[in-house]
Amino acid sequence: MVSSLIAAKAYATAQSAAKSGGLGGGMPLTQDGPGFGALVQNAINDTINSSRNAERQIKAQVQGKADLVDVVTAISSAETSLETIMSVRDQAISAYQEIMRMPI
Repeated sequence: MVSSLIAAKAYATAQSAAKSGGLGGGMPLTQDGPGFGALVQNAINDTINSSRNAERQIKAQVQGKADLVDVVTAISSAETSLETIMSVRDQAISAYQEIMRMPI
């Protein structure tokens, strides 16, 4: 869920920059928030934290200290975060390949 919010903020920033002419055309891009690299790093950190939380919940369940619903919720959150990161990675690779196919 947090990764979705980060992605939504990144999209909104890129969209507003495109509307204002900040992308291309020689106009400088004003930066109101963190850059793309920082957004990706935050998303990766969120994914790692979600995975660690899921592992802690599994361990607590095995020890009889956690409810099964909490374990399933934590695993689902970790899975969603990982899928989001993988999707961003796939889109970045696709964009890179498209750029490499452009004639010079």
